[in-house]
Amino acid sequence: MKSVKSPGLMAGRNSMQLIQTALGVEKADRVIINARLMNVYTGEILKNTAVGIKGEWIAGVGEFVQDMIGDQTIVMDADGKTLIPGFIEGHTHLAWMLSPVAFLPFAMKSGATSIITETLETYPVGGYDGVMDFMDSLSNQPVKVWFTAPAVASISQTARGISRADLDRLLSQDRVIGMGESYWQAVLQEPERFLPLFEKTLLAGKCLEGHSAGVNAKKLAAYAAAGISSCHEPITAEEVLTRLRQGLYVMIREGSIRRDLHAISRIRNMGVSLRRLILTSDGVTPTDLIEKGYLEFIVQKAIDCGFDPVTSVQMATLNVAEHFGLDHLIGGIAPGRQADMVLIPEPHVIKPETVISRGQVIVENSRLMVEPRFHEFSVASRNSIHLTDTVKPSDFRVTITEPVNDVTIRVIDQITDLVTQELHMLMPVKATQLLPDVDRDIIKVAAIDRTHNPGKTGVGFIRGFGLKSGAFACSAAWDTSDIIVVGVSDADMAAAVNRIRELHGGAVVCNQEKILAELALPILGIMSLSSAGEMADSQEHIKRILTGMGVIFRDPLLTLVTLTTAAIPYLRICEDGLVNLKSGHGLNLCV
Repeated sequence: MKSVKSPGLMAGRNSMQLIQTALGVEKADRVIINARLMNVYTGEILKNTAVGIKGEWIAGVGEFVQDMIGDQTIVMDADGKTLIPGFIEGHTHLAWMLSPVAFLPFAMKSGATSIITETLETYPVGGYDGVMDFMDSLSNQPVKVWFTAPAVASISQTARGISRADLDRLLSQDRVIGMGESYWQAVLQEPERFLPLFEKTLLAGKCLEGHSAGVNAKKLAAYAAAGISSCHEPITAEEVLTRLRQGLYVMIREGSIRRDLHAISRIRNMGVSLRRLILTSDGVTPTDLIEKGYLEFIVQKAIDCGFDPVTSVQMATLNVAEHFGLDHLIGGIAPGRQADMVLIPEPHVIKPETVISRGQVIVENSRLMVEPRFHEFSVASRNSIHLTDTVKPSDFRVTITEPVNDVTIRVIDQITDLVTQELHMLMPVKATQLLPDVDRDIIKVAAIDRTHNPGKTGVGFIRGFGLKSGAFACSAAWDTSDIIVVGVSDADMAAAVNRIRELHGGAVVCNQEKILAELALPILGIMSLSSAGEMADSQEHIKRILTGMGVIFRDPLLTLVTLTTAAIPYLRICEDGLVNLKSGHGLNLCV
């Protein structure tokens, strides 16, 4: 497939023109006057400041910009309101649920003018072409989007790691600014797999993003020594401080997966520099986008948690730009930077009224002035469920060949909505079969490869999911190319997976072989063509149906799709079977 390779931003800057505009020889295209400018470089808020813009770039900042105003110059009177840099999202997952055209309006209204997103969801199911299709969908949009190449730390052997050839091709892209999060356990368990990829990335002058949840001090040092530059996993002020002392940038999550900002905010009283702290979402659900917002919500919460306004804005602008080596382009309001700015009422009131991206007003009076560009995804991206045959109930049978009445097996114990542990339980053998035990909240769980070895299935058991009947399946299983399904009935598990095959991806609830709720994810099996409102309604409907079937998690879909991830401890499942993250080794079902 042919991709659009974006030239470096610097290629579009006419430095001589900016010099002439700053000197007043040429006239600015737009001048903002009477602003209270938040200078993130000095920490000052400067009254009665003006900003001159030429094309996509800032030509001058200060009181002397009167000389830049000509007959054709658009003059915007800020009327004493506060002008801050455009927000930068430093770590998110845009290849999840919403398509770009559905997500970007929320980002634009939030004051986001730059976004750095992972691509790790796209590579296991779409390969290099899938990653490029996703990247192209976010290119030439009203806001700038950069990408990290996928490290793909997976428990699945077929989905683990990116080929060196594919990494070379991605690193050659200006819009790829590093390698995305790699899980510390995988890196330390298989350094021979990851270190050559890390070296390629570093030699290309790009960064390595980290994920160090649950690491001890010694292993954190080893992980950082591999070249890791950041971590978004700390959940306490003490964990943040430990990572800052190791030279890492720390991204404070306040999104739909975790909300850590309140707990971490105590670090403001620890007497340390906060210039390596970054505010991030790590992903936001459609419901949260609608009800809470995006980056404006996160920055406002930082202020509400006691961070001063300048520090809060720095954590979503300059700090992010410096981490990724983009501060010569974005992150502050200064000559030679891109004209990315947000007008808010007061320094402590993060309500974007006007948003300027690349010198263009994209939001005015809190209303969208520019629509995101629609992208037609490739035929391959829209046909990513490669199951050649329908799934049968017998595919989920667990047979014990030995003549025994019971057997001790390993069970995934769902101890929180995301965290699991390994549990050993005695299970009766009935006519050579191991069956769910609803009275003990033990049901089946299976992962089915839909890409590399279509139909290959790993089956196990899970306790604590709460499902009393039926089945629940989704094609967006984390870090793998699998469909993940839990169920009481083999027939319902098969019916749910087969419906996903018909939808070309999605999430399905089935009971007595009837579909009770579903949402379609036809883009790579992980993204929808629906609006945010439609997606929020579908997810709420799924949750309501599952609640009636015994599931009590706040986000059952998230609980389901994380059963395959190598990111969260400890016992997980993929098409190869059970895997314990402590050792990284596959495990037999029977103890």
